[in-house]
Parts: sequence; structure tokens; C-alpha cells
Amino acid sequence: MTHASIITGQAIAAELRASIRQEVDRWPADLPRPRLVVIQVGDDPASSVYVKNKVKACEEAGIISEHRRLPADSTEQNLVDHIDRLNQDSQVHGILVQLPLPKHLSASKLIDRIDPNKDVDGFHPINSGALFSGQPRLVPCTPAGVMVLLEHTGFNLRGAEAVVVGASNIVGKPQAMLLLAAGATVTLCNSKTKDLHAHCQRADVLIAAVGRAGFIKGSMIKPGAVVIDVGINRLDSGRLCGDVDFESASKKASWITPVPGGVGPMTIAMLLSNTLKAARRTF
Repeated sequence: MTHASIITGQAIAAELRASIRQEVDRWPADLPRPRLVVIQVGDDPASSVYVKNKVKACEEAGIISEHRRLPADSTEQNLVDHIDRLNQDSQVHGILVQLPLPKHLSASKLIDRIDPNKDVDGFHPINSGALFSGQPRLVPCTPAGVMVLLEHTGFNLRGAEAVVVGASNIVGKPQAMLLLAAGATVTLCNSKTKDLHAHCQRADVLIAAVGRAGFIKGSMIKPGAVVIDVGINRLDSGRLCGDVDFESASKKASWITPVPGGVGPMTIAMLLSNTLKAARRTF
């Protein structure tokens, strides 16, 4: 039996897309419409699905999008040149390099090459630094989406104990910074953390981003906690599931996100929001 209220990311993302659409529809006719270019290197099937979803969401929100698929054996120089051309193009407001990249390419080198004002993923060191110094510019989409979901629960983060499990540059670290900025006391756990159980059981807000199916059990959750599951894992059966064991966790939590339909749709909605923000800056 589920005790927790479900945080429906799908519905919240749809609202956000609709409000972005309204703003784009009022876009000044003499200015280039917000435009996002997604660069995909090779044919990774999961990446292809993600890119397709991004392009579809852009279409729905009235944002122009371009999917540039480059051969898997593209050289780093070839990609650098491609990014440089997009940096110079005033019609392009957002540039995204779809990860993962083929092994011979350096993701950090290519992300660093993107103009920080067009870095809609929020991964450029200048954007990371701005977030860490409390002056956020373009913020990574998944953590930004998590903050919107938390807002919708009405939960007060000021003084709350927030625990983030997983310390990646893409989710964990920026998530910790956003929670700190909202007034929470934050613990960031990694693979070396001792007694993870004890940390999790203290959390008023628990965010799981480890990439391991069902890793967080109900026994690790404080009664009444808000649980946000960032993980998305495909089981052998083909079913998608998160990093949280939903069955046991939902009996303890007050609010919980499902997988799929929780954080995932928000990530794409925040990408549209960042593209719009980047386009606004050019006024």
C-alpha cells in the first residue's frame, strides 16, 4: 500500500512547457526565435531516444531545434570546429553535446569549448563556478528540475536536512549547491561514505542519483521524508526503474517521485527553460 503522495513530474513538466510556449508565441518578430542545436556523435540507441524526446519537446514549446548527427569516428578537431561555428552563429542560442561520447573524444574538452552563454546543459566550468559562488547562470537541468518538483510539494527547505546520494558533476554536486542556496543543511554522499544508512535515515529530503536499481530501500528512509529518485535503470525484463525501491520507500515517505514520469520529464522541460533564458540574454 502506498502512503506517499506521488510527485507527478510529467504533469508539472507539461505546465512548464505550456508557459514556455506562451512566451515563445509572444517572441518579438524581428528577433531570431529561440533555437537549440543538439550534437550527437555516433548512433548510441539510448542517446538517439533522448535526442528524439528533446526535439519533440522543443517542437511542442515552439523552440526551433536541430539534431546534428555526426559519424562515430569524427575527430575531436572536427567537433571543436563544429562547436566554434555554432558559437559564432547569432541564430543559435543553445548548444548541447549529447553524452556519452565515443571513447576517443574528451567530453570535458568539448563542453569547455561551448560558449558559456549557450551552454544550456549548465556543465561549462564558468556556469559551474557561478552556481558554486551563489550567482547561478545556466544551471544543470536535472538538479534544477528537482528543485521545481520540491517546490510543488510545498515542503520548506529552510533548515531541513537534505541528503544527496551520488556526487557527480552532472547531478549530485550542483544539486547540493541548489539545496544549500535554498537554506537546507546538505550532506553529499559518495561511494566511500561510511554508514550510508545512518545519513539517509536522517534526511528530511533524500535525493538518489547513484545509477543502481533499487539501491535505496524503505528501511533507509526517515518516516515522512520527501524522496526524489533521479536514477533511471533498465532491468533485464526491459522495465525501467529508479535508484529507490519504490514499493518499500513509498510506505515511509510523505512524497515520492515515480520512475518513469518523475524527474525525467523535468530534465527536458528545464532544458527548454535554459534555451529560452539563453535566448532572452541576447536582447
